[in-house]
Parts: sequence; structure tokens; C-alpha cells
Amino acid sequence: MTDGIRKLLVEKGKEELEAPWRPYPFTKDKDADKLLNDLKHYPHAFVIACICDRQMKAEKAWLVPYLLQQRIGTFEFSSLCALAIENLKHHMGKPTSLHRFTPTTAKNIHSALALIAHRYGGDASGIWKRKPSSAEVVYRFLELRGVGVKIATMAANILARTFKVKFRDYYSIDISPDVHVRRVFTRLGLMREKAPNEELIYRARALSPEFPGLLDSPAFEIGRNWCRPKKRMCGECFMREECPSASAG
Repeated sequence: MTDGIRKLLVEKGKEELEAPWRPYPFTKDKDADKLLNDLKHYPHAFVIACICDRQMKAEKAWLVPYLLQQRIGTFEFSSLCALAIENLKHHMGKPTSLHRFTPTTAKNIHSALALIAHRYGGDASGIWKRKPSSAEVVYRFLELRGVGVKIATMAANILARTFKVKFRDYYSIDISPDVHVRRVFTRLGLMREKAPNEELIYRARALSPEFPGLLDSPAFEIGRNWCRPKKRMCGECFMREECPSASAG
């Protein structure tokens, strides 16, 4: 049973990985998504969005770079980097707060801008350019203030899967312990109910050792679209023939 489940999840993950690049609707706001998808001119927008993606809804967190651009009037790296921390806090806090934890997030962004200026010559894409190993990319994100393992691996996964950035390997890109992913893995019988996040991470590593994070998107898609907390739509899910919980839907 597990072999069939693993095969379907890996196949779906590879389909997305190998598909041609196209702009991704991070926020579903046309202008905000245009900024976030422009890695060539504004790679720091992607990095700032990743920094903001904690303790609030992802769609709102990823809106922050665009809303900040509107308040400042530009999103050129040199202009952002020149802002004093108090000015950045002001732009993020007024007239309304852009983040649930604005002062802390402003400090994290300010610190990241300084690191990017010093280490990557003001070009945030230096974090992932020249085909580094996945471990190196995750490590570089971990060097940013306020970024933990979950966000660092998520960032690397999005770069590889969505933006088609080439890495030397993908071993160190883990699955993210999202609520949808956890629910799907539990109902597929791949992990125990209420198991710690480490169990999910190591299960994904066992199922897809060359790229554990490859399983992230298909599991998330299942959880968001069909395998919902209360209403299950097993008949519409591509995993219906293999899922041990499908008959309970």
C-alpha cells in the first residue's frame, strides 16, 4: 500500500518540478504577485516575504513587500537598505500595521537587508545563484534573523519547485509540517495521528530521499482541495485508489 502512495506522491511532485515556469499566485493580488515573481529585479522581495511568513496567514505575510513598496514609494534595494530601523518600523506600522509583530519583523527585515548588502553585494539572489547545494541554500536562509528551519526549507523548496532554480542536489529540502500536509500524511497511514513534526519530516525523507520536499505540494493540494478536516471528497482525489481512509469519506 505504501509503495503505491509513495509512487503517486512522487509522480505528482515531479510533474510540478519539471513543469515550465509560470508566475505563481502567492497572494492572488496581481500587483503584489508581479513583484514577488520578479526574481531578476527584486529578489529581495521574495526574501522579505519569507521572513514575514510566520505567525500570520501566508497570503497576508506575502503581501508585505508590495504594501511596503506602496508606502515607501520604491522597492529598489539601495533605497530600502538606506532606511534607518526607526523609519522602517514607521513605514510598517502606520497608518496600519503590516504584520502581527511589526517591530520584530521590521528588525528582521532591516538585519536581512544589511546582511544581503554586506555578503551578496546588494543582490539577494546570491543566496541561491551558481547552483549551490540545497544544504548551503537552507543554511544561508538560516543566517537571516528570524528565519528558522521551517521557513528556510520552505524558501529553498519554492525556489526549486516554483521558480525552477537549479541546485546541486535537493537532499536537504524537507517537507513543511503544514496542517494540511500533516492531515493527509495521517489519513494516508504514513504517520501516526498527533505525531511530532519530526516524524513527518523523516517519513518524507524515507519516501523521497533525494528530494523530501517534493512531497510537500501534492500533499498540500490534497489537503486543501479534497481531504478537508470535516468534509472529505475522496471521489475527486487522485489518491482515492490507494488511500486507506478513502472508504470513510
